[in-house]
Amino acid sequence: MVSGAIAGVPDRPRSQARLAWRRYRRSWLPVAGAVWVAIFFVAGVIGPWIAPHSYTETDFINANQPPSLKHPFGTDGLGHDMFSQILWSVRNALEIALGATLVSFVIGCALGLWAGLRGGAADMVIMRVVDFMFAFPTYFLDLILVVTLGRGMFPIMIAIGITGWASYARLIRGLVLSMRNGEMVEAARALGASWPHIARRYLLPNSISNMLVALAFGIPADLVIMAALSLVGLGLLPPLPSFGNLIAQAGANVLGYPWLLYFPAGIFAITLLSFLFVADGLQEALDPKGGS
Repeated sequence: MVSGAIAGVPDRPRSQARLAWRRYRRSWLPVAGAVWVAIFFVAGVIGPWIAPHSYTETDFINANQPPSLKHPFGTDGLGHDMFSQILWSVRNALEIALGATLVSFVIGCALGLWAGLRGGAADMVIMRVVDFMFAFPTYFLDLILVVTLGRGMFPIMIAIGITGWASYARLIRGLVLSMRNGEMVEAARALGASWPHIARRYLLPNSISNMLVALAFGIPADLVIMAALSLVGLGLLPPLPSFGNLIAQAGANVLGYPWLLYFPAGIFAITLLSFLFVADGLQEALDPKGGS
């Protein structure tokens, strides 16, 4: 009897998750990005509880103080503790960006799935709307919607969400079209399975990797839009802090009080880069042609 594994054949097949992790950690940038994104999420969840001061608390005596042990990131012109302001900004950014991305993703998935499965007039109409969304700058649509709906957290989330679905719809439609004529779907149709069952059982599960990559790219895109709205005065209403508000307010005082700009802008930039590193790492790790 021959014992042990046959030469060249592993004892047990490596799982897809294990292979994906092995490909993901080939480069240190995606790993470092994932660590920062994890810290960003944790800070967003527990930030209000660990912030040493409320975002509404002012201290005019200690206004415009440089970084110190008492105020690690300094204070602004109203005496707001910048460390606390940034923690609250992380919380607000996560709530709006994640909510907006979820809204865009749900709308895009539903329309893309419908267009890919139904075809015909439904596909033509949906894809012409997608073409319009790509041709018309969505940022201007966001401006119009924010002016119409208001500058609260929920209206801004909805405004960003309902203008960012086109890329998800195009992605899902393309994936559905590539799979709907495959042997797996044809066999299910021959057995009498309905299209909703096929979509739920076969099409969507086989699209998860592409969806994860799209979401990883979509979250930083929504963060940028949120900040851009603040830079033109249409972001969150004060005293609610956001990265866009902090950066916009620091611009006029950057020469005299540079820490007001460096800390929020630096953290925001590192966060965006980290999300992009994670997205690139996922794209390579989840690519079935990426090797082992």
